Amino acid sequence: MLIQIWHHSKYEYSSEVFLGIHKLYLIPQHRPFFRIEHQKFQVNPEPEGNNFRQDLAGNWYKQCWFTGNTSGLEITGEWIFKLQSFNPFGFIIDKEFEEKGWSNAQFEFSYEEKTAFLIPFLSDKGDAVFRDFLLGIKNQSLGLIDFLVTLTKEINLGWKYLVRLEQNIWRAEFTFAEREGSCRDLAVMQMEMLRELGLATRFVSGYAFNPDLATGHELHAWLEVFLPGAGWVGLDPSLGLLTDHCYIPLASHPDPARAMPVQGTFLGDSGSALITRVEMKLLHQGR
Repeated sequence: MLIQIWHHSKYEYSSEVFLGIHKLYLIPQHRPFFRIEHQKFQVNPEPEGNNFRQDLAGNWYKQCWFTGNTSGLEITGEWIFKLQSFNPFGFIIDKEFEEKGWSNAQFEFSYEEKTAFLIPFLSDKGDAVFRDFLLGIKNQSLGLIDFLVTLTKEINLGWKYLVRLEQNIWRAEFTFAEREGSCRDLAVMQMEMLRELGLATRFVSGYAFNPDLATGHELHAWLEVFLPGAGWVGLDPSLGLLTDHCYIPLASHPDPARAMPVQGTFLGDSGSALITRVEMKLLHQGR
């Protein structure tokens, strides 16, 4: 399958500003199920300098710095991807990890090696906000994988999907109470739910291509949960799916704010407005 993605972001300022250093998390992160056939990237005004860098979480991004004042910032990326079929259920998890957590009286999972690396991906909260809801899902499930599938579908069916143009992310408790949210709100809510069970999660921003849905060609957000034996497994509560080859990640991080596509500041007494547009096109279906 060949798909083309065009992504344009335009920041408009009410008066001229001086742009600070910007980090552009618009570099597709490597996955073995896709290959980049074509890539074009433009920033206007042209940066004084730029380079590809890698953050602590392993994400590649473009760092740009500027001189002079400007009344706007435009970022345009264009790619052609060759996608190969990827089975999201093609894994075997550590049975001991699953059985110990599943039979635990508190329904909590524990990693055999809780290294310092895992700490940012786990919850630092002591309260159990979602426990009753999660126990209800457990009672409908036959094991951990079935639980994850059922929970993801339940969020898709039970929460209204919103298109929110604001760049903020709602608190998980607020999204839970409102029974609605954007893709990023729903992803953060499910992250917090799973962290409450002792499972490590991270937030992912990127593109989701779904030719069967008119609204499925978009800049998107989902989450990944770490399962010993299987590694990071992607879950999309907005669509109720495990993520497959139609998901192209731009950044992943335990802190959702660190995975936003454009991160930067400006100096000046000015308001700002963001206009963003993503177009995705199927070029060739293939096998």
